[in-house]
Amino acid sequence: MITKDITVNETVFKAVQIDLSERGKLLMIIGAKGYVMCGYLNINTAQKLGDAACMVTGVKTIDDVLNADIVALTAEAQKLGIEMGMPVKDVLKKLSN
Repeated sequence: MITKDITVNETVFKAVQIDLSERGKLLMIIGAKGYVMCGYLNINTAQKLGDAACMVTGVKTIDDVLNADIVALTAEAQKLGIEMGMPVKDVLKKLSN
């Protein structure tokens, strides 16, 4: 498992990468109000828990996540002004303090 701090738009986020198999990794970027996750995690569970969560797919690195667009999100994420198709770098602004 790799965890590191990354800075986007002058805000520090926690990035997590867990190598699960030769073919896939679990990737997340965590902000103060919510997180962006890869397709390994379940958006329906995040919705049930009331998390502000957004999903991206087809990513293999944290940089891929940063350059992806949102393909699914929870109601709590929508309340923060996040929309389907929004670039992750814009989403992170809404997930920060």
